[in-house]
Amino acid sequence: MKCTPNQQENVIEHVEKLLEERGSKALEEARKTLLQEEVECKEVREALAYFLYEYWHDLARPTLLSIACEAVGGDPDVTTPVAVPMMLISGAIDIHDDIIDQSKIKGSRPTVLGKFGKDVALLVGDALLFKGLTLLHEAVEKGVPAEKLSIIVAIINRTFFELGDAEALELQFRGRLDVTPEEYLRVVRKKAADVEAHTRISAILGGGSEDEIEALSQFGRLLGMMIILRDDLVDMIDFKEVQNRIKRESLPLPILYALQDSKNESRLCSLLLKKAMTKRDVRMILENTDKAGGIKQLRRLMQKLSADACSHLKDLKSNKDELALLTNAMLVSFSQVSEYS
Repeated sequence: MKCTPNQQENVIEHVEKLLEERGSKALEEARKTLLQEEVECKEVREALAYFLYEYWHDLARPTLLSIACEAVGGDPDVTTPVAVPMMLISGAIDIHDDIIDQSKIKGSRPTVLGKFGKDVALLVGDALLFKGLTLLHEAVEKGVPAEKLSIIVAIINRTFFELGDAEALELQFRGRLDVTPEEYLRVVRKKAADVEAHTRISAILGGGSEDEIEALSQFGRLLGMMIILRDDLVDMIDFKEVQNRIKRESLPLPILYALQDSKNESRLCSLLLKKAMTKRDVRMILENTDKAGGIKQLRRLMQKLSADACSHLKDLKSNKDELALLTNAMLVSFSQVSEYS
């Protein structure tokens, strides 16, 4: 069912309110915890402060932990001792990814790499990673049962390796116009391990049954894919970002879909292979992608992922509506971006 503009705004406002209510406490604790560390180097201190207070606003991960825990009948407050270290670890992964992809600007803001350079970015990423891992092992002192923590650490370990594998596979897509949508989606599914880890861990902390833990894990994997694929379209309307994707990363899925259309393949290839790309070229790439049905195919995939994700929520104890709201918000956001494009 298609939402009216007012309904779309209501969905986005509801999600924004949910993020502030559920995620702010853990975000502030993560910031304060890291900045308590003594760092003599002025540039590293400035880079940490920039990332934590100006660039980073990760409310999504602690919010997801909170509502997923509640969905199996658990107390959402039990997730905070794990939410803080997981946020720091995820922040470290994001910074390291920017270094790999040479992403200097995202959403009109300089990344840590873009503002402070590769060496400082690497050090800041390492600081977040080590602090996160240390806090994770200290979670027992804050009430997380030792037997559950050992399971959580094992999940994070597997997630790290799956994310690393995804990044390594994606490196093979650089500069290639022959990557199939199926190849790309296999990597996207691997990259969604991060979100699945959050929903699985949350179900464990909430005391969920094996069936509930598995259901929330499947939901998390599909929601993670939606988040990544929604960002593919966002990247396509950002001149700097799409330039970087074409030169140094993998092509967004709508373009890969469009390249399967023989009528538009030649025109698209000539635009994608240009050494000096202008804003007009990027606009033409977007128009040709849309004309070839690339955006429409991605919209259909997003709708299927949403339906599949929500199908895993039917047997949960409570709070299913807020989890379903997250997938709905991804669809609404996708529609708004596609209209803008």
